[in-house]
Amino acid sequence: MTTARTATPSTARAINDRLALNLLLDQGPLTATELRELTGLSRPTVADLLDRLGRSGLVAVVGERGEQRRGPNARLYALVASRAHLAAFDVRSGGVSLVVADLAGRTLAAADLVVEDPGADAAAHRAAADRIVRTLLDTARRAEVPHLHTVAVGAPGLVDPATGRLQSTGELPAWHAELLAALRELPGTEVILENEVNLAGRAEYRTGAARGRDDFVLVWLGHSVGAAVVLDGKLRRGIGGGAGEICFLPVPGTTALPTATGCEGGFHGLVGSAAVCALARAHGLPADPADDAAAAEAVVRAALDALGDGRPGGPFLDELAERIALGTSAICVVLDPGCVVLGGEVGRAGGAELASRVERRLAGLSPVRTEVRAGEAGGGAILGGAVLTAGDAVRRDLFGEP
Repeated sequence: MTTARTATPSTARAINDRLALNLLLDQGPLTATELRELTGLSRPTVADLLDRLGRSGLVAVVGERGEQRRGPNARLYALVASRAHLAAFDVRSGGVSLVVADLAGRTLAAADLVVEDPGADAAAHRAAADRIVRTLLDTARRAEVPHLHTVAVGAPGLVDPATGRLQSTGELPAWHAELLAALRELPGTEVILENEVNLAGRAEYRTGAARGRDDFVLVWLGHSVGAAVVLDGKLRRGIGGGAGEICFLPVPGTTALPTATGCEGGFHGLVGSAAVCALARAHGLPADPADDAAAAEAVVRAALDALGDGRPGGPFLDELAERIALGTSAICVVLDPGCVVLGGEVGRAGGAELASRVERRLAGLSPVRTEVRAGEAGGGAILGGAVLTAGDAVRRDLFGEP
């Protein structure tokens, strides 16, 4: 026989507090009347929680709102966004981008830092990491932020869900690991490490093209290729953090097979930035010899501009879509996510036009019906996902969320 259990008064108060705080976070300043209507709580309960949250420094009166009623205007209550601060990193092989934000996720200051290749000098790698941390602290001081509650870092590679350690799947510089070690030395600051594409997937899920969908896969098309897998509303990392490493996926059309230490013979060899630029040149489109993500983005945009005027933009986009569909079809027949979002520099540049071509080609390769959408989170998707991740961690601490 199961005995029914009811929430204790302290548990009920904590649940009510979290409900009110999240409403204030999502909807901005609200009156006590609006909180009662949105929560369904009684007048005394709302008055009690507002008093309690005010004393804790999480909620404050920020103004008044005139209402069609007798008596004084209603007080407006808002989340105190300065109660805690966070930072987010997008770490690349040649540098970092970072932002400092408040509890509501609003950017207060930002910085970009180029890191020259230190070579094999271990001391130079540590010095590069120290310089990045100093830049972070200087950026925080510029925003008058005395302490960072949480820092979320997005980096390429496998992040072990059990240990939080970063494992490179390529030739990443040693200062990446040194940076993580230096950040973890900051007193009283939680550091969260996550794969960069997983963070971009979180941004698409919360604020981008996958809003309202609990099942989708983000296919990241940039310098390299990766995926973020969200099923049943949860980010799936795999036992060792390797879920989504589709750059190693064997596909037809490459000149070799991938290896445990190299993805050139895998899906990366078909749709990585160098392959996209080479394909463009084969179709008579000029491509920057750098063959990096920016060059691939530029050539896709040029192909879109060439549509309809007799230039070879259409055939290039068709072949690119076919290549993308090859790898995407393998994902779909295994996971059946129902929706694929194309992100990264190439996915963002291709927009709805490239997405529709991939969807049509995918329909001919797989019996699994899949919608293909262009990413909406933009060029700052990794940073955006890192801000969301850090914000979730701060709220778990301050709001008492599970």
